[in-house]
Amino acid sequence: MQTSKLYLYPVWVRLWHVTNALMCLALILSGVSMQYSNPAYPFIPFNVAVSMHNIAGIILSVSYLMFFIGNWSTSNGKHYRLKIKGLVISLMNQARYYAFGIFKGESAPYPVSTEMKFNPLQKFTYALTMYVFVPLVMITGWALLFPEMIITNFLGFGGIQLTSLLHVTVGFLISLFLIIHIYFCTIGHSPSSNFKSMIDGYHEPH
Repeated sequence: MQTSKLYLYPVWVRLWHVTNALMCLALILSGVSMQYSNPAYPFIPFNVAVSMHNIAGIILSVSYLMFFIGNWSTSNGKHYRLKIKGLVISLMNQARYYAFGIFKGESAPYPVSTEMKFNPLQKFTYALTMYVFVPLVMITGWALLFPEMIITNFLGFGGIQLTSLLHVTVGFLISLFLIIHIYFCTIGHSPSSNFKSMIDGYHEPH
């Protein structure tokens, strides 16, 4: 029996998601090029990579503002609110399902619904990424764009170096999140169904 699709992703969420994904990809490519490319044979010419990184960062900041206001003013924000009571147990249940249950054909312990768009592990990682990692990478990015804002010394360490280290570290964590996120997007009704939901807004249950 076919289950009805659930409309979970309104237009503004889809527009934000696409913008966020493209800008993150641009930031990762330009950031890696600036940090690790051989100056004689750059992946992206350095000046181009710097401009690309700055422009993508500015657009990402505006996009994040759209995300924050959207979650604050609509019901979409409820999907990012964590409940501390029972959190550890629910995270362990979902982790066990991803590690073993899904390969045994077990039913998901927290099926998707209009009231629960994300399972506990998704909610935890999404909330951590969107409300901790992304703000940190934006704040440090803007600080590096305007280095006169940075404290010269902090506990004996150079402020710019510490800011740069934090920016690169958090950027790496976000990159890792994106790789894992793309993989888990293939775990749906079909390998492409979760990607299609970002086009039409409908989630197709298992």
